[in-house]
Amino acid sequence: MKVTVVGAGAVGATCADNIARKELATELVILDIKEGLAEGKAQDMMQTATLLGFDTKVVGSTNDYSKTAGSNVVVITSGIPRKPGMTREELIGTNAGIVKTVCENILKHSPDAIIIVISNPMDTMTYLALQSTGLPKNRIIGMGGTLDSSRFKYQLSQHLGCSPSDLNAVVVGGHGDTTMIPLIRLATWNSAPVTDFLSKEQQDKIVADTMVGGATLTKLIGTSAWYAPGAAGAALVESIIRDEKKLFTCCVALNGEYGQKDICLGVPVTIGKNGWEKILDFKLNESEQAAFNKSAEAVRAMNDVLKTL
Repeated sequence: MKVTVVGAGAVGATCADNIARKELATELVILDIKEGLAEGKAQDMMQTATLLGFDTKVVGSTNDYSKTAGSNVVVITSGIPRKPGMTREELIGTNAGIVKTVCENILKHSPDAIIIVISNPMDTMTYLALQSTGLPKNRIIGMGGTLDSSRFKYQLSQHLGCSPSDLNAVVVGGHGDTTMIPLIRLATWNSAPVTDFLSKEQQDKIVADTMVGGATLTKLIGTSAWYAPGAAGAALVESIIRDEKKLFTCCVALNGEYGQKDICLGVPVTIGKNGWEKILDFKLNESEQAAFNKSAEAVRAMNDVLKTL
């Protein structure tokens, strides 16, 4: 198997590092536009191989897409990161051109690749990738909800004093501070509803802190987070490469599911060798569906910006 990560910045490098350590690919290509950056990070990773015990071959490339030929999965992290005070919407103009160009170049050499989009604003970039490539919808996956759900479990674990691994909790909707919907009603701690152990005040705080999880980290460290986003991307790669059929929240094309069409938005999906394979209906209640519809409206407004570019 061959995997390509486009973008050798913090998120891309972290994603690649996770992929290499787990030996998810025989060959892993890291590509970046900045001269020498991908080659340097690839060499640095390869120098950890004997220390960490992996055999994946890691190759760096400065904008030479021929080296990505035959990739089974491609993770797109390229684009400018969100800076303090910057919304994901403000990133559209610059990152749309980058993502479209990357998709075109990737598919010249890997026409059968499954594409995972991490670049922000992720919902709009996923929609752009789908519209510009014309690929079957199951082969375009936006990572956002996978990360948001992980952040949701972290917040829950802090209040419950438990292992995040014992929690099942998902975030649906857009990958934005005001568009994501942490479904605390459906969250469980080893099958028991978490709401049985949390006050209403705690529940509200967990939801609010989850929604601003990305902005909180941006404020603390001065740029977008990278450990959890990189790990989330690698987790999706693993489920595809190993055909695990794991359930993740991902941004995918909707055609009537959850009452929405002509949009890419975060919903629970199974991820396997064919990309995303099935959307699960979590039967949202009235208020959750209303929030989902509102999220869709906000994402459509961002998508409309694409028409002006």
